[in-house]
Amino acid sequence: MKKIANVLKVIILILLSIFILIAIMYALGINDDIVNFFSKEETGVVQNETGKEIAIQKDINVALTMDDKIEENTAWCGTFQLIWNDLKSEVVKKDIEFTPQLEVVENLNRGKFTTSQLSESSYYKKHGIPTQELKKEIEKGIQDKFGEESDILDNFVFDGDPYKYFLYTMLKKEFEFNKEFEELPSGRFGEYNDIKYFGIQSKGEKSAELRRQVEVLYYNSKDDFAIKLLTKQNDEVIISKGINGDTFANIYEEINKRNENYQGDATFGESDILKIPNIDFELQKEFKELENKEFKDIYENNMVIEKAMQTIEFELDKKGGKIKSEAGMMVNKAAIIEPTEPREFLVDNTFNIFLKENDKNMPYFAANIQDITKFQ
Repeated sequence: MKKIANVLKVIILILLSIFILIAIMYALGINDDIVNFFSKEETGVVQNETGKEIAIQKDINVALTMDDKIEENTAWCGTFQLIWNDLKSEVVKKDIEFTPQLEVVENLNRGKFTTSQLSESSYYKKHGIPTQELKKEIEKGIQDKFGEESDILDNFVFDGDPYKYFLYTMLKKEFEFNKEFEELPSGRFGEYNDIKYFGIQSKGEKSAELRRQVEVLYYNSKDDFAIKLLTKQNDEVIISKGINGDTFANIYEEINKRNENYQGDATFGESDILKIPNIDFELQKEFKELENKEFKDIYENNMVIEKAMQTIEFELDKKGGKIKSEAGMMVNKAAIIEPTEPREFLVDNTFNIFLKENDKNMPYFAANIQDITKFQ
């Protein structure tokens, strides 16, 4: 009985302590901070090391290259490939080789995406020893070029260590359609309700200019088609539905193949219907699978990637779209570690989207969208 009484006393003391703590927190106004903290975690709002809040969609996967195997709801942007290219050419002077080697590293080593796929005005790159001067130079560079601040620089330590090397890239693009598409009623996307859409439903002169902004790459059915949206700038928005490839490279190759073999009408006709969901998401990814794995440079010096990060922000609506992506990597250069009927172009279920410049042969952004709620 004594033991039971003692246990009850302990429980009562704990409950009393909690009550007193809650009372103190309410008196000081701390309760609001705690409520906000938990609500932010649920909504995907995180803080970087300086306390800046960043809204992050946590349920979207990130591919490092167009050749990586993809799952549903995956996005890719070429910024990380650009800093990997600089790591190879400027620091390591050869292909990066882990032991055992990773397939994603082999894909990165191929370097299929380069700055030749982008106009110079759309990206900023910088690398060097991680001094405070380098950080300030990057901050000034992206502010002068894009009017932007970085969401990732504060996650890296710029202490001037001569045995470390930092690589950074930002890509930013904005594009507009010559004429705003129509805002359509909200509707279903697969099993999801109340999804916002834009597109073309009207006919006649009212929609003639809108239809000239759409090029049909191929149309086999309302569940198997690809279209291209033209913009004021030299960017193309390519949307396909009905291709279930295992990599973005395979999907994009199949789009081109079906386009080349297509014998139908490439004009978006007056009776054709266009329906595309609005897209608005931002994500942040740290690639832990690349970190703290030993490899050697051309001089046989030991090296490791201490931290590798990427962000992607993308919006698309009736007016146009914009994309911003950052990639950063900190490398330790002296580390040793342990081992004729109306066609219905209704993008209302799983689809793929690519962005590319019209005089380039490879896109700079891709996404596979199955659960639209993660992207709106």
